[in-house]
Amino acid sequence: MRITLNGDPFELEHPLTVEELLGRLAIDTRRVAVEHNLRIIKRQTFSDTIVQDGDTVEIVNFVGGGEPAPTYFAFDL
Repeated sequence: MRITLNGDPFELEHPLTVEELLGRLAIDTRRVAVEHNLRIIKRQTFSDTIVQDGDTVEIVNFVGGGEPAPTYFAFDL
């Protein structure tokens, strides 16, 4: 069975829930947003939403960190 995952073809052996798909991809369900067939899926429905042949899934992973914005000081001399 073939789905489109983040714009690329992706093969699955059988239908999976969104939660199972994320687990297979080793993605923490607490740090993502998922779109299934052009609809944003609420986290509490990941275990109820079935991904089937021909479906489109977009996964956005939230990443924190980085450097703080520079601070500029202006002094009157």
